[in-house]
Amino acid sequence: MSFPDAVRTCLSKYATFEGRARRSEFWWWIVFQMIVVAIPFLLGAMMLALAAPSGGQDPNTAMVALATILYVIGGILSLALIVPTYAVGCRRLHDRGQSGWLQLLVLVPCGNIALIVLWALEGSTVDNAYGPVPA
Repeated sequence: MSFPDAVRTCLSKYATFEGRARRSEFWWWIVFQMIVVAIPFLLGAMMLALAAPSGGQDPNTAMVALATILYVIGGILSLALIVPTYAVGCRRLHDRGQSGWLQLLVLVPCGNIALIVLWALEGSTVDNAYGPVPA
C-alpha cells in the first residue's frame, strides 16, 4: 500500500476498530501522523527562537503569539489523529490474530517496546477471526 492510499484508508476508517491492516498501512499512517503533528510544533519552536530577546530587549510579542497559535494547532491535530491511530493499531494487531486491547501495553513500563515488535511482525497469511486477508 502506498503512502496516499494508507492515509486515505485510515482517514476513511477513522474509528473502525474491526478488520485488519497490513504493515504498510500502519507504518505509513504513523509517518503521516508524526509529520502532521511535528510541523506546527517545530514552526512554533522556531518562532519562539526568533522572538527570544537579545541584548536585554523585550521578546517580540507577535512572534510569541504566533508560536502559541502553532502549539495550539499542533495539540488539536494530535487529539484529532489519536482515534484513527488507535484504530489502525488495533487493526494491525488483528492482522496478526491478536486482540486490539494489547495496545494497553503502553501503560506498562517497556510495554511500548513489545507493542512496536508486535506491530512490526508479519501478519497472518490466512483468514482469521478478525476477517479476511487485507488486499
